[in-house]
Amino acid sequence: MSWAQIAIDGLALGAAYALVALGFVLILNAAGAVNFAQGDLVMAGGFAAIALASALPLDALPVPGLVLAPLVALCGGGAGWIVAEIAYRPLRHRPPVAVFIATIAVGIVLQHGANGIFGAAERRTPPLVSGDAVVVGGLTLSLQTLAIVATAAIVILLLHRLLERTQLGRRLRAAAEDPEMARALGIPVRRLTALAFALGAGLAALAGLLLANVYFVTPTAGLAFMLKAYIAVTIGGWGSLRGAVAGAFLVALFEVAAGRLFSASLADALLYAALLLALLFRPEGLFGEAAGRRA
Repeated sequence: MSWAQIAIDGLALGAAYALVALGFVLILNAAGAVNFAQGDLVMAGGFAAIALASALPLDALPVPGLVLAPLVALCGGGAGWIVAEIAYRPLRHRPPVAVFIATIAVGIVLQHGANGIFGAAERRTPPLVSGDAVVVGGLTLSLQTLAIVATAAIVILLLHRLLERTQLGRRLRAAAEDPEMARALGIPVRRLTALAFALGAGLAALAGLLLANVYFVTPTAGLAFMLKAYIAVTIGGWGSLRGAVAGAFLVALFEVAAGRLFSASLADALLYAALLLALLFRPEGLFGEAAGRRA
């Protein structure tokens, strides 16, 4: 077993997990609510890629995943906007459990819809790029792995630039931090919240395209993705974007290493045990704010 190979495989898995976790945190910060359909939006993104690959005419050649990526992200964004309008906005002034249940209901609808359309069997999305793996110093570097890391890195950098360097990003952050003050300043909080849902869902759908080529996708896969994102956000720091990325990579590296050393089922058990330890010794997460320091 090569630890360097584990690190490379964990990096690719963590890059995809980071997109899911970032979308989760974007929605959490904008709406103050957890979107429990986030994992099922990852699953839906995988199936959307499969459907688009069969629908797009390309002279009978396989459609590369890189061609599908922006289309899948747009489909996910549209789905996220719909989730905001039907599962969040009408219920935002109700008890938090109302949005919690509504997003779970959306996830169940997506599950059964995917099962009815595609069936329960495992499916695989097209690779981002095609080609043979490259062996360097005894390490196997598949083009798909490199493409996943590169794609996720570009998307994360673009998202960072959007949030930190543009007027739209500043408005998004203002609406998330203090909605009432933002409204008083004329910022359209409702539309920006829906946009945050769209961005978060678009990231989830793109992650579905990336993950489903290597790990396949089924209609019931969403729960696992949701739990991994939840764990990543908890470890990284609740509501922290950089914490979500760090937590995603830690979860992926732990999952890959434990899976190679033991088994997939035991790796999951150890991951949840590690989560319990993290909650006991650092409940605020790596980049979260300690409760005693809050104003």
